[in-house]
Amino acid sequence: MIYNSNDMELRAVMDTAQAMCAAARTAPKARGFDRIVTAVLTGEDKDALAAEMERMGAKMGADFFIRDGGNLRAAQAIVLIGIRESKRGLGGICGYCHFADCAECARQGGVCVYDPVDVGIAVGSAAAAA
Repeated sequence: MIYNSNDMELRAVMDTAQAMCAAARTAPKARGFDRIVTAVLTGEDKDALAAEMERMGAKMGADFFIRDGGNLRAAQAIVLIGIRESKRGLGGICGYCHFADCAECARQGGVCVYDPVDVGIAVGSAAAAA
């Protein structure tokens, strides 16, 4: 049997994307709250994201958005990593968000500082897997 190089490369890309999503999921998280969300875009969905980045770049005068939109178009797949915002319920013992406690942070629409930390660790783990 002959395997076409394009098919094999796409398989490798998708295997890598799968490993990246798993690495993001299993990365350490503050207080054990797992709010990480991952997705893989290919084809029309990937191209739609690229078009939106290019549109935003043109609207805002941000050439790097246009450049990055082109990079998305050239890629076979895109791994997206994000987080559903949450509060860790630490009460008044934390304060890194600059609110009195998690409840006050929530009332004021603040962001728990551990969310971006968790995303950063997840992205680092995904990059290591890639």
